Amino acid sequence: MIEMTDVNVRFGQREVLRGVTLSLPERRVGVIGANGSGKSTFARLVNGLALPSSGDVTVLGLDTRRHAARIRRRVGFLFSDPDAQIVMPTVAEDVAFSLRRKKLSREEVDGRVRGVLTRYGLAEHADHPAHHLSGGQKQLLALCSVLVLEPDILIMDEPTTLLDLRHSRQVADLLRSMPQQVVVVTHDLALLEDFDRVLVLDEGRIVADAEPEAAIDHYRKIMS
Repeated sequence: MIEMTDVNVRFGQREVLRGVTLSLPERRVGVIGANGSGKSTFARLVNGLALPSSGDVTVLGLDTRRHAARIRRRVGFLFSDPDAQIVMPTVAEDVAFSLRRKKLSREEVDGRVRGVLTRYGLAEHADHPAHHLSGGQKQLLALCSVLVLEPDILIMDEPTTLLDLRHSRQVADLLRSMPQQVVVVTHDLALLEDFDRVLVLDEGRIVADAEPEAAIDHYRKIMS
């Protein structure tokens, strides 16, 4: 469960989010809005990368101000630019790096790495240079490096921005199969068509909160 109560976020004199109150128990939640509407800040609130200026955010029963480190161990975050998350020379090493604090044996690490790379179609690239992958493969690698930690919640900020149609469809299929709760910030409206709930942000406020068709229709009216 993700809960926000009268949340406001300010950066200096700029108010980024205003009066956000909601509970998110649904498995797949989309967040849409124009550039600068507060979407990315909203996403970062969920794992404590951003903190409210006022109001409260609780995730899995934990307050983000007091328990940010514990929350980040249970909430995975996928950034829009996978190069920002790829830190090791090869594909397998990059996924294994995520497990460095788990105190697992080498065999356990290797098993987890092989399993997640196989599941997401990167097993044959295990020993390849990570930064030589295509844009779509890099996005999948970043996803593997998050999912190998088996988070309870996954936050994805613009996961299909750099992807072609084939890889975008692959991400959509993955989202349908994931057992985790997923919150996706996106401009890719087609990605959200079968989501459980979609939030629309406009100038820092939630102006629509509904099932996908109604929420997307409201967003299109704002944009027109």
